[in-house]
Amino acid sequence: MLRTLMVALAVIASAATAAMAEAPVRGGTLVVALEPEPSRLYLSSQTAVIVQSQIYDTLVTLDDDFKPRPRLAERWDISPDGKTITFHLRQDVKWHDGKPFTSADVAYSILELNKKHHSRGLTNFGAITAIDTPDAHTAVFRLSAPSLALWAAFGGDNATIVPKHLWEGTDPFTNAWINKPVGTGPFIFKEWMRGDHITLERNPDYWEKGKPHLDRILFRVIPDAGARAAGLETGQVHYVPVTPVPLSDVDRLRKLQNIEIVTYGFGTFAPMYLFDFNLEKPVFKDIRVRQAFAHAIDKKALAAVAWYGFAKPASTPVPSVQKQFFATDTQQYAYDPAKAERLLDEAGYKRGKDGVRFRITHLPVAYGEDFRRSAEFIRQQLKRVGIEEEIVNYDLAGWLRKVFAERDFDTMTAYYAANADPQIGVHRRFWSKTFNRASWTNGSGYQNPEMDKVIEASHAEADPVKRAELLREFQRIAQRDLPSITLLEVSLFGVKLKRLHGLDTGPDGVYGSYKDAWLDQ
Repeated sequence: MLRTLMVALAVIASAATAAMAEAPVRGGTLVVALEPEPSRLYLSSQTAVIVQSQIYDTLVTLDDDFKPRPRLAERWDISPDGKTITFHLRQDVKWHDGKPFTSADVAYSILELNKKHHSRGLTNFGAITAIDTPDAHTAVFRLSAPSLALWAAFGGDNATIVPKHLWEGTDPFTNAWINKPVGTGPFIFKEWMRGDHITLERNPDYWEKGKPHLDRILFRVIPDAGARAAGLETGQVHYVPVTPVPLSDVDRLRKLQNIEIVTYGFGTFAPMYLFDFNLEKPVFKDIRVRQAFAHAIDKKALAAVAWYGFAKPASTPVPSVQKQFFATDTQQYAYDPAKAERLLDEAGYKRGKDGVRFRITHLPVAYGEDFRRSAEFIRQQLKRVGIEEEIVNYDLAGWLRKVFAERDFDTMTAYYAANADPQIGVHRRFWSKTFNRASWTNGSGYQNPEMDKVIEASHAEADPVKRAELLREFQRIAQRDLPSITLLEVSLFGVKLKRLHGLDTGPDGVYGSYKDAWLDQ
C-alpha cells in the first residue's frame, strides 16, 4: 500500500516538474548571432528584418495554413466584391514613445512607405488605391481589383507599421528613425554598436499582456561561421536564425545534446539562389551568351558541392513547393559545356590566344561563406568555357549600392525570398516597373512589355484557375528570355540551444516575434 502511494506521489511529482519545465520562465537575455550586420533597420535585408520584427508589429500574421491571424488588427470585414477591406484596430496599443497607435499610422505605412519604397511594395500593394480612416481605430482599404495575394503580403516584413508622427516628411532611407526605431512591438530599441551588437529591451507596456517573457535581446554581429558554431557549443550564443554555421558542421552539431537544428519557420521564405546578368552591358544583350552561361553551370554539382546538399536544382523562378503555380513545361538549360562553347562561338566571342573569350566581374551577395564558396564554384565552371570571372566582394551595404544604385557590376549572385505567392517575391525580379525602384528587385534591368502584360494581368485576375495559368506563362517567358538564371532552391535552417523555447513556428517564423520566447534558467 505504502509502496503504491509512493509510486503515485513520484508520478505526480514528475508530472508537476515536467509541467513547470514547460511553463515560460520570465527574465533573461537572449543572445542571437547575426551575419551580415544590417545596413539599416528597415527596408534593408533579412538580418534587418529579424531585428525589426521585435520592434515593430504588423496588422496580421499567418498561421500554419497561411491564413491571417489578428495582430494590430483585431478583426476585419471584406466586401462581397473583394475590393474593400475594413480593419478594426486594437485600441490599447501605444508606440514606444508613448503616443497612441492609430489608423493614420496604418494608412501612412502602407501607402507612403511600404507601397512606394519596399522592394516588394508595388507587387504587394499595387491594387490598393486608397486607405480611408473614418476614426482612429478603423482603416478601410480600397482596391482597384480583388487581390488574391494581398493577405500573404500583410504578414512578415512586407507591411511593417511605423509611427507616422515620426516618419512623415522625412527621407525613409536616411531619417533618424531608420537606425533607432520606435515601434509598437514587444521589445524597445536600446542601442546599436556598429560592428558589435544591437540591444533591445522588454516593452513593459506591450499590448499583449504578460509578454514578452525575456528582459532583453542581444543581437551579436559574428561574421565568422566557425565563431558562430563555437558560440553555440559554449552556450554564449542561444540562437542563429539564418546562415548559422558552416554547412560542413551541421551533422556534427546535430549530434550534440544541447543543440537543435531549426527547420520550421521558413515556409513563406522559399529562397531561390539566382545568377543575374546586368543587361545594360553589351555582352549580355545577346541571348546566346546568357544561354551559354546557363549551360556552363552544373546545378546538381553546385547544390551538392557548394551547398552540401542543402539545396536542389531549380527549373523555374517559382519554387516547386508552390505546386498550384509551378510550371512543368518551361525551357530548360541542361549542363552542357560543349553547347555553351558553341553558343559563345556563334555569338562572336571566340577564344583568344590565352584561351579567354572575355572577362567579367562578379559580385556575390555578402551573406557569408556559402555565397562566396558558390561564386568560386561558378567561376571555375565558367573558366572551362573560356569566360574569365573576377569575384569582387563587398559588405552588404556596398553590395546593395553597387548592384541597385550605381549599377556597377557585370553579374551577381544572391538569393531572393519567393514568399508565399509569386506576386510577392518573384515578380519583382522580372517586372520592368520594379527596375531602379528599390534594392532586392529587378537586378538584371530586364524590360519586356509581353512579360509586363502577363504579370499585371495576374495581379488583377480574381479567378484562381486563370491566375494560376498566367503565373505559369510568366515562368515560360522568364525561362525563354533568361535575363536571370534561377539556379537553386535553397533549404534554410537555423540552430538554437535546446534551453531556448517559444520561437515562432509559423510559415514566416524566421521573421517572427520573440514575444513568446523564453530560456531555461
